[in-house]
Amino acid sequence: MADNRQDDLEHILKVQRAAFTSARPERLEMRRDRIKRAMQLLEENAVDLCAAMSSDFGNRSPYQSMMTDITGTVNFGKYCLKNLDDWAKPNKRKVQFPLGLLGARAEVRYEPKGVIGIMSPWNFPVNLSFGPLMQVLAAGNRAMLKPSEFTEKTSALTAELVEKYFRPEEVAVINGGPEVAHAFSALPFDHLVFTGSTGTGRKVMQAAAANLVPVTLELGGKSPVVLGQSADVARAGERIALGKMMNAGQICLAPDYLMVPEDKEIDTIAAIESAASSMYPTILDNDDYASVVTDKHFQRLQDMVEDARGKGADVIEINPANEDFSSTNSRKMPLTLLRNVTDDMQAMKEEIFGPVLPIRTYSRIDDAIGYINDHDRPLGLYYFGEDTSEREHVLNRTISGGVTVNDVVFHVSMEDLPFGGVGPSGIGSYHGPEGFREFSHARAIYRQPRTDVAKLAKMKPPYAGGAAS
Repeated sequence: MADNRQDDLEHILKVQRAAFTSARPERLEMRRDRIKRAMQLLEENAVDLCAAMSSDFGNRSPYQSMMTDITGTVNFGKYCLKNLDDWAKPNKRKVQFPLGLLGARAEVRYEPKGVIGIMSPWNFPVNLSFGPLMQVLAAGNRAMLKPSEFTEKTSALTAELVEKYFRPEEVAVINGGPEVAHAFSALPFDHLVFTGSTGTGRKVMQAAAANLVPVTLELGGKSPVVLGQSADVARAGERIALGKMMNAGQICLAPDYLMVPEDKEIDTIAAIESAASSMYPTILDNDDYASVVTDKHFQRLQDMVEDARGKGADVIEINPANEDFSSTNSRKMPLTLLRNVTDDMQAMKEEIFGPVLPIRTYSRIDDAIGYINDHDRPLGLYYFGEDTSEREHVLNRTISGGVTVNDVVFHVSMEDLPFGGVGPSGIGSYHGPEGFREFSHARAIYRQPRTDVAKLAKMKPPYAGGAAS
C-alpha cells in the first residue's frame, strides 16, 4: 500500500480522536442523534443498498436483504435508543465496612473509549457494518469502517452514504483490498471489531497486539446441530433446511454439520429434502435463492464436495427440478448433503460457508457430545428435542458461543442477548447490554470521606505496633 494511503488512515484516526477528546463530556442526546442518523441512512436508502448487495452477489433476494440487513439493523438501533439511559447510568458499588458509614462512595462509570475500528465481511455487508456501529455510537465513540472488498458496490455506496449523513470526525469509511485491510488493522485504535474467518481473525489480532488494541473478534467455526431422540424430525428438517439455505449457507452461524441418531438418519434426510424442495422448487432462476459470492468461493465448495465423494461420502444433491448446473455461470449451488463423512474430509475440517451439510450418526448422546468437545468450540450450537433432561445434558456438557433450541441461528437475532464466540470462534461480544459495555471503558471511581482512613486503618508509618506486628 502506498505510503500516502497509510498517512490518510492515520490522519482520519487523528482527526476523530481529537474531535472525541475536545467534545468530552458529550451529552447522551448527541449519541442518540448519531444512532438516529444511522437508522435514517438505512431507511432512506434501503432499496439502493439491497440492489447493490444483489449485484455484488450475482443474485440475492432484495426481500432477504431487506429483512436481514436493513430492517433487523434498524430495529437494533431502536433497541439501543430504548436502553441507552439505563446502560449509561453509573453503577453503584459497595465499599468495605465501615467506609460506607464514614461517607466513602464507589461507582463504575461506563465511558466511551474513543475511536473504534470496524472491519466487516461480505456475507451481510450492511448488517455487519451498521449493527456494531449502532452500539459503538451508543457507547459514545467515533468509528472508522472497513467494509469488504468482495462486495464492491455495497462498500462504495456505504462510503458515499456515510459521507452524506455523518461528518468525517464522527464516522468514516475506508475502502480497499487486503493491503488496506492490513494497514487498517494495524492502526492504534481504542478498540477494534472484526467479523470474518478464524484464520484472518488471528492475523487481525496479531496486528492489533502491536499497539495493545483490545479486540472483539466475531469469527465462525463448525456449528453443530444435535438432533435428539425426542425431536420432531419433520419440523427439524424444515428449520435446518431454512437455516442452511438462507444466503446459500453463507452465514457464520449456519449449521455446519448434523449429528443424528442412527435410526433417524434416513427420515432426517427425507425431511430436509422435502423442506428444501418445498421452499425452493427451482434454483437456477429462483430470485429467492442467493448465488455464491465469488467464483473462487464457488470453486472451493465444488472441490469440497468432490473431496468428500472421492474419500467415500455419499453425495445427495437436492435438485427438485433436475436442473443442469453445469451449463450456467450463475454460481447457484443446490443444497448438498454428505453421508458417511470422515474427519479427513475437507467438509469436516474447514468451516463450509455454503450449501453443503455433512451428516454424522451417533448411537448414544454422549458420543455426539464427545465429538463436539473434541473439536474447536463453535460459534453456535443447535439442539432439537423435547426431552428436557437430554437438552440440559447437551448444554451442560458442551461449550459454544451461543445456543438455539429447536431451531438454528435465531439466537443472534435476539437483541438483548450477547452475540459472540469462544476461543477460535471469537473473543468478546456485542448485542445486549454486554455490547454497550464491550465498547465502553468501565472506569472505577472511589470517593474518600473526610476521615483520615489511612490513619484509621493504621496504614501510615511508622508501622511498629500496627496490624502487622
